[in-house]
Amino acid sequence: MNVRAVIFDFGGVLCFHPTDKQLAEAAAYCGIPARDFISLLWKHRRTYDRGQDSAAYWRGVGEPAGVPFDDAMVAGLVRREIDFWSNFDERVLAWARELRDAGLRTGILSNMPLPIGESLRVTPGFLDHFDQVTFSYELGVLKPEREIYEYALRGLGVAPAEALFLDDRPENVEGARAIGLHADLFTTWEDFVGGQSWNIIRSATG
Repeated sequence: MNVRAVIFDFGGVLCFHPTDKQLAEAAAYCGIPARDFISLLWKHRRTYDRGQDSAAYWRGVGEPAGVPFDDAMVAGLVRREIDFWSNFDERVLAWARELRDAGLRTGILSNMPLPIGESLRVTPGFLDHFDQVTFSYELGVLKPEREIYEYALRGLGVAPAEALFLDDRPENVEGARAIGLHADLFTTWEDFVGGQSWNIIRSATG
């Protein structure tokens, strides 16, 4: 495996998933039972990640539960959602720095709604770890659609066979492999370290 670039998913790879406590608190904030809130949160998520307005998305969460969301409620939920995805895995970020220091290129490829992406773009130092960033809301294209992987590869200036992609969702890993990327399912940092891809890249970078 001749890897010149490593591409990271965001949620579940560069940052941890929201905790049960965070989700329960957000559900309580808007007056929806936690189980219903979590189901509705994900029901139309792909539309949101494709660039849907945040107010339309959140009102689509509230309406099936019979809870109307005014502008203040939407703003509060947007703030909470940004907090959901702000617990970065510093071990993965440190490794991204090591890769760049060793001469590899690094990128982010993530299905992501606008509020989170715009927050990351102004988070001091976060994007300094990466040579290229691909957020779905900016393109209107989602993983595992072929076009989003191709966009990321063009931005990094590498061929599919020269990139390793890490994602926590099997369908996104399979989508990457379908166009020729090396791709691994990322579960935890502990499981990734010492695996085949880790050892190959460690060997290549000294």
